Amino acid sequence: MKFEAILFDCDGVLVDSEPITNGVLRDMLEEGGWSLTAAECMRVFVGKAVRDERSLIESRTGRPLTEDWMAEFYARRNVELQAHLQAITGAHEAVAAAHAHVAQRIACASGADRFKVEMQLAQVGLMDYFEGRIFSGHEMPRSKPAPDVYLAAAAHLGVPGQQCLVIEDTSTGVTAGVAAGATVWAYCPLPECGPALLQAGAGLLFAHMADLPPLLATA
Repeated sequence: MKFEAILFDCDGVLVDSEPITNGVLRDMLEEGGWSLTAAECMRVFVGKAVRDERSLIESRTGRPLTEDWMAEFYARRNVELQAHLQAITGAHEAVAAAHAHVAQRIACASGADRFKVEMQLAQVGLMDYFEGRIFSGHEMPRSKPAPDVYLAAAAHLGVPGQQCLVIEDTSTGVTAGVAAGATVWAYCPLPECGPALLQAGAGLLFAHMADLPPLLATA
C-alpha cells in the first residue's frame, strides 16, 4: 500500500523521554504515599496522560490530584527533560526518510501536552520537520486510545486516515491509530512488548528506528 502521510507519536518513538518522565512521576507518587518500582510505574502509565489516571492516583494516594500537584509535576518533569533528553537512536534518519517518502506530509500526534512535545522536538533537533504539524491529545475531546489526535493530524494534512501510516510504541497509541483507520507500525525495541502491540492491531513490528527507512522503501 502506498501511504500518503506518516504520523509519528513522540514519546518513546522520537525521543527517549519515558524513563525520565516516569521517574519524576514515580518519585512524586511515592511522596504522596504510593510506592511503585520504576518498571511498575512504566507499566501503569506509559502511553497515558497522567490526568486521565486521576481516579487511580487518588485511590492509591488517598489525596486529590490538584492543579498545584500537576503544575509541580510538569515543572519537575521539564527540568529533568531539559537536562537529560536525547533522541531515539535513528530517529533523525527515520523522520528524514518519512518526510521524503510522502512529499513532506508528516505530523507528530502525541498524547502529551503541547509544551512538552514542542520542547522535546526542539531540544533534539527535529522541530524543523514538524513545526506547524504538531497535535496534542490534551487539545482534543479525547486523548489516546481514542483516535482524535490522529484524525486531527490526518485532516490537517488533507489525507484520509486509511491512507496514513502511524508510527507508535504503546498499545494505547496503536489502538488510537487503528481506530483512526490507519496502518500502524510499532517500534518495539523490547521483544516482550511485541505480543501486546500486535494484539492492539499493529501490522508490523520493528526493533530499531534505523529499520524504518528500508521498510518505507519497500512499502
